[in-house]
Amino acid sequence: MMKTDRRTFIKTGALALTGTAFMGRSAFAAPKKKGIVGLQLYSIRAEMTKDPLGSLKKLAEMGYVYVEHASYVNRKFYGYTPSEFRKVLDDLGLKMISGHTVMGRQHWDESKKDFSDSWKYTVDDAAILGQQYVVSPSMDNSMRNNYDDFKRYMDVFNKCGELCKKQGMKFGYHNHDFEFSEKLNGEKLFDIMMKSMDPEMVVVQLDIGNLYNGGAIALDVVKQYPGRFENIHVKDEIKASGGNEQYESCILGEGIVNAKKVTKLATKIGGTRVYIIEQESYQGKTPMECVKEDLAVMRKWGY
Repeated sequence: MMKTDRRTFIKTGALALTGTAFMGRSAFAAPKKKGIVGLQLYSIRAEMTKDPLGSLKKLAEMGYVYVEHASYVNRKFYGYTPSEFRKVLDDLGLKMISGHTVMGRQHWDESKKDFSDSWKYTVDDAAILGQQYVVSPSMDNSMRNNYDDFKRYMDVFNKCGELCKKQGMKFGYHNHDFEFSEKLNGEKLFDIMMKSMDPEMVVVQLDIGNLYNGGAIALDVVKQYPGRFENIHVKDEIKASGGNEQYESCILGEGIVNAKKVTKLATKIGGTRVYIIEQESYQGKTPMECVKEDLAVMRKWGY
């Protein structure tokens, strides 16, 4: 976002007077919202599978402008080619701020020291959509079996940051829970990642809800790594009603995460400017009802 250069703006007394009058009027305007609020489309995954166009229309009607995809298969997004999907988004006034596609071991050719064609296409197609972030939302177990392999994979992350940067984007990694519960050489995976990834090349998309199943607390993580979380997943958690995990996601503000406080702290010290809402469990409500409520909560909080 461009900032006004006051030295060039206030050149004469007349201009200064005009500026003062403008400031007087703007003092009564509605407060400016903080950052970019979007929705991870995995939140409405069944709806996006059945009727992607109709589902996106509903999101636009709710007031969403930014979305984050979770479906990229055979160079198609929800069944659309990159150019087709870009037109769908443009026609609805939506923007694909980022997208989730797992970068696996198969995407790096160690013998050639280069990315596979399939991963290069992933980055190319993300650029066609106008994404700002290409995010890997997890990693395979085979990549975190031993310390040296894991460190090498972090080097590949940094290289992917360079690849994305060439197209005006950033590479990111989105955590689940194992990054906080698993250790190598006595050190949490998340801590190894944070000291191994170049902050200029790799964005850490902190999911403030997922980490609870790994035994971490979101407020503590934000405090531990100030300035490292420009893009976060805003999520809340309650005790799970079933399944293998202790917690499941819920409407923002209704769980144990203290999502409002975490988001405020991330804005203040975490460098956060992109807030992606995600809810994967719904407690008897429909996914669409939930994401509508979640957006209303974020607006209430000033985002």
